[in-house]
Order: sequence, then structure tokens, then C-alpha cells
Amino acid sequence: MSTTQPASYSPIHIILHWVIAALILFQLIFGESMGDLKHVLRDGGVPDAATAFLANAHIWVGIAVLALTVIRLLVRAKFGVPAPLPTSRAQELAARGVHGLLYLIMLLAPITGLLAWYGGIHTAEEIHELSKPFFIVLIALHVLGALYHHIALKDGIMMRMVSSRH
Repeated sequence: MSTTQPASYSPIHIILHWVIAALILFQLIFGESMGDLKHVLRDGGVPDAATAFLANAHIWVGIAVLALTVIRLLVRAKFGVPAPLPTSRAQELAARGVHGLLYLIMLLAPITGLLAWYGGIHTAEEIHELSKPFFIVLIALHVLGALYHHIALKDGIMMRMVSSRH
């Protein structure tokens, strides 16, 4: 565990944040290909190249999200994160809640997806399918919070995840 609290996010924190964000966006946009592949295979058909590629990409990108999230949590534990900026207790709790739930879903979605696809576990599939709307809500709250800080409060909090020089 980190014994000191850094003044800013490190370049590795920032890179992991944005790479994971891009991978999750890919998953949200192209994730339906898994359902398409499942239906084709269930009906005894052969998937077209695009469906097969996107479904396989969904699996590998999900594994990447899981691995990078674990690395990100290890980086947080080892090097710490900057202290939250002064704000109301409600805003601090909301930020901690959204971040905590984002980390949880970044772990839970790939794990349940793998259990559903490779293990055939129906409950895991149901949980995995719920992760998409849950992700969308959490991402919206996260982005709205960042924009609120950037536009309304002008406190520079959003810049902390853009550059390690802040």
C-alpha cells in the first residue's frame, strides 16, 4: 500500500484510464456481436466473417479490460492517487460511489462474460447482459461529474486525468 499521496496522477494512471475507457467504448458499441454469434451457432449456421471477428474481438477486448483493470488497481494500491479536491460531503460520496461501482463493473462484466461464454453459466450471462446499461449510466454520471467540475466549479479536477503536470 502506498505510504504517500501523490500530488497528481502518474502517466501510467492516465494511460490506463484512457485505454480502458476506449476499450469499454468498443465493447458497448460492438458487444451485440456476441448475441449474433450465439444465435447463428445455436441455429447450426456458420457466422459471417464480420460477426465472427467482432465476437472474438469482444472476448479479447473484455480480457484486456479485466487485465488492465487489475493492473490499474495494483497501481492505485502501490502508488496511491491524489487527494480529492475540497468539495461537499455529498459530492465526495457520489464520486467515491461512482468510481467504486465503475471498478466493480470493470471486473464483473468480463468475468461474467467469460463464465457465460466458456462455462455456459446462465446466471453469469444474465448478469453480464445487465452490465451494458449499468456501464452506460455509470459512464454518464462520471462524465457529467467531470464536466460539472470543469465547467461549473472550474477546479481543474478534469485536467488531473489529462496531464500528470497538474
